[in-house]
Amino acid sequence: MRLLTGGGAGAGLPFKVRSLDAFGPTVLAEGTDAAGALYWVHAWTVGPGGRVTEVREYCNTALVVTRLAAGGGGDVAAAAACSRSQSSEQVWQSRLPDRARRNLPGLVLAI
Repeated sequence: MRLLTGGGAGAGLPFKVRSLDAFGPTVLAEGTDAAGALYWVHAWTVGPGGRVTEVREYCNTALVVTRLAAGGGGDVAAAAACSRSQSSEQVWQSRLPDRARRNLPGLVLAI
């Protein structure tokens, strides 16, 4: 907790936030460690009253976020059917720092 809040010894947080974007209830934060060697993306789901109800973290992974068509249900079968019928829309893609432009595994997050 001290590391995440900057409450420990040292001058501030040991990571740099590169971008912060929101799509409805989903908030995406991406950044690197202080040296730029580690790349991460956090996907937060914000519920009623502005409370974070879910957090997903992706480390050293290139991420593409796709919005499923209405009625998709959000399950794996719906996501597969949606990608086949091309009724989805890419809404966000990782903006990798220079040091992370090596071959990172890719992942699609359906929202």
